[in-house]
Amino acid sequence: MNLNLQDKIILVTGGAKGIGEGIAKVLSNEGAVVVIVGRSKEDNELTVAAIKKAGGNADYVIAELTNPQQCADAVKTVVERYKRIDGLVNNAGVNDGVGLENGNYEAFIASLHKNLVHYYLMAHHALPELKKSKGAIVNIGSKTAETGQGNTSAYAASNGGRNALTREWAVELLKYGIRVNAVIVAECYTPLYQSWIKTFNNPEEKLKSITEKIPLEKRMTTAEEIANMVAFLLSDKSSHTTGQLIYVDGGYTHLDRAL
Repeated sequence: MNLNLQDKIILVTGGAKGIGEGIAKVLSNEGAVVVIVGRSKEDNELTVAAIKKAGGNADYVIAELTNPQQCADAVKTVVERYKRIDGLVNNAGVNDGVGLENGNYEAFIASLHKNLVHYYLMAHHALPELKKSKGAIVNIGSKTAETGQGNTSAYAASNGGRNALTREWAVELLKYGIRVNAVIVAECYTPLYQSWIKTFNNPEEKLKSITEKIPLEKRMTTAEEIANMVAFLLSDKSSHTTGQLIYVDGGYTHLDRAL
């Protein structure tokens, strides 16, 4: 299926690693010009180089997304370079384990900036261009907003906020023809996930205990599977889909665990 993303300018925050990297690569395979927004020059350059080597078109802007001014500057830089923005993927974030017992005010607020505030800022600053292009926004979220996880209050709250913003923006932006959806991730094996698994005494046993609870095929979701849904939601093939929270998780969140 041709998703008609050829030469579309699409920003992907945190697009150099993990799920974001998967999204960047799938979008580039569809012909989009992917602009990665993230703080690591080295990681950004490596992913852009890999995309170009594969025949795609990609670029990057360095920005510390917890810094409001750098969010604004990143969008401004993209507009100066490409004169438009056709899509935004808010993806960057980290499950940083700021809990109710083990956290404090400063850590909680810092986590909200890492995981939620920049979603608003990037959308706010990109909005003038998205109005012109009738572009689309996709927010990446986590099952923790619905299921909880334990010892990660700030991350769970941030994902609840991401879901709420998705619905709120879908309503607010109807008049501009801008669609807003979210892709919700449950268990996707990324470098960060691998680092978390390694904190257990028996990582292989822990990983097996998780995958056994994933109803469809008893396996982790891949970054590419997340990315394929993102590409669809950015494309005009999903032209009447907005305000949706779409769970790409092999049924992990909602199907009976007794399965």
